[in-house]
Formats: sequence, structure tokens, C-alpha cells
Amino acid sequence: MKKLLILSFLILASCSSKVDKNQLHLLNGYWEIKEVTFKDGAKKEYSINSTVDYIQLDSLTGFRKKVDPKFNGTFETSNDAEPFHIRISHDSIFMSYNNNSNTWEEVLTKLSEQSFSVKNKDGLIYQYNRFEPINITP
Repeated sequence: MKKLLILSFLILASCSSKVDKNQLHLLNGYWEIKEVTFKDGAKKEYSINSTVDYIQLDSLTGFRKKVDPKFNGTFETSNDAEPFHIRISHDSIFMSYNNNSNTWEEVLTKLSEQSFSVKNKDGLIYQYNRFEPINITP
């Protein structure tokens, strides 16, 4: 039984995909949170979001800001943006934030054209999906 458990772990570990730094451009755009997975495995799903995150990354620096989508396909936003930079260490990619009152990092665990996930120091995993606007025109 113990051998089976070890073998299963090794298979799962080998299947996990690392984020490649050449994929980082995929972060650019509008994202909505879909799910948070807590350290104990419990999950909180978000079916409807009133705000989405806009991420713009140029080279290894960028910003993230909250925007409010409108039914006509536009966004309402403020000038508030959270700057970040990318830090690469030991085959991991970190999104490092530093503002006047706080400093934190999230490790980028998955990244594709349609989704990405980050994990914070407390073990919470945030999954985002690419935002698809609802365009209602009269």
C-alpha cells in the first residue's frame, strides 16, 4: 500500500506543469476570479463578479487594477493600480507586490490563454478565468 501511495504521488508530481516565463504575456487582459481553494481543501466558488481584474505586464513589470464591466462592453475604472514585478526563483515565477503599506508575493502555479492560478504565502489558491464581456445593445 505504501509503495502504491508513493508511486501515485510521483505520477501526480510529474504531471504538474510549471509556468514558463515565455508564457507571461498571457497575463495581459481582463480576468475574473472563479474559485478560491483554502489550505484545508475547502473551496469557495464565484459565479458572478461585479468587478474584474485588469492586468498589464510589460517585460517583468506591470500593474493590476479592479474595473467594473458595463453591459455595453466598456469598463469603468479609477486611477488606482497595484504595481507588481515578476520574480523568477528556483523554477518558480512570483508576482511581487509592494505598496506604501504592504508587501506580498503570489506564486504563479498555472497559466494558459483562458486561465491562471496563484498561491499566496497562507496556502490559498486563487483561480482566475479570462473575462468574457456581456454585450447588450438596444
